[in-house]
Amino acid sequence: MTPHSAPWPPTPGPRAWVLPAIAVLALLSIYPLLFAIEVSLRTPAGHGFSNFTRLVQDRFFLVALAQTLVYTAGALVIEFTLGLGLALLLHREFRGRQVFRSLLLIPMLLPPVVVAVIWRLILNPEFGVLNGTLRSLGVPTASLTWFGSERTAMLSVILVDAWQWTPFMFLLLLAGLQGLPVEPFEAARVDGASSLQIFRRLTLPMLRPVIAIAVLLRTMDLLRVFDQIFILTQGGPGFATETVTLYIYRTAFRYWNFGYAAAMSFVLLAATTIIARAFLRLLREQPA
Repeated sequence: MTPHSAPWPPTPGPRAWVLPAIAVLALLSIYPLLFAIEVSLRTPAGHGFSNFTRLVQDRFFLVALAQTLVYTAGALVIEFTLGLGLALLLHREFRGRQVFRSLLLIPMLLPPVVVAVIWRLILNPEFGVLNGTLRSLGVPTASLTWFGSERTAMLSVILVDAWQWTPFMFLLLLAGLQGLPVEPFEAARVDGASSLQIFRRLTLPMLRPVIAIAVLLRTMDLLRVFDQIFILTQGGPGFATETVTLYIYRTAFRYWNFGYAAAMSFVLLAATTIIARAFLRLLREQPA
């Protein structure tokens, strides 16, 4: 073989090595997405956008969308407030901190279905632990049906989600606190700044990128919640806890209207994308 002849067999170039990954991506992601788009355009009359235009006139979808936003906002407020408070508390040194931190992570490690079953038993109005404890303290529990009342059902499912996912928020915020530089805080204490001033003017501004990421991840997860609410209430009582994902499930697998369900899925995807881009823009605008 001459010095300038090409090797045999020829060595594949860099692009050839990524072709299998591209093929797998196209098979598992791109093709299902294109197929879902085609399904969303199916109508009894053929193909068109009537499934999408129908959404603005569907009162049940609009109510489910509003309740999804209420559920997301309520859970986010509780989880962020408790997570930040716990992160600030466990950022300090004290005896038993490691044990307390490990115990806090247990709810996050449980599958959502298991958490839903546990809390459905705890909040059972007849033999649940909570109502039983209240009755032993002399508190009347006849009206405390929790998941069975339209007044308390949404709050109950929000609190169950907060119980499981506050540790996730706490873990991210604690990691952010531990990554902050100590010099600005030491300088502020030397200058006589109070703890509240340090928190408002140093901790929160420096922690904003981590807060944005934590809130973004939880928002994306909350907007597509399904399994937990399905086990706890199945969207009831009535329509009190129906979310968009539950409504999509019923439309597709109870009424067999896959085109309309696919259209709702893309609307939910668009809303999630808009919110995610807003958070990412907020993150990019933070000073380095």
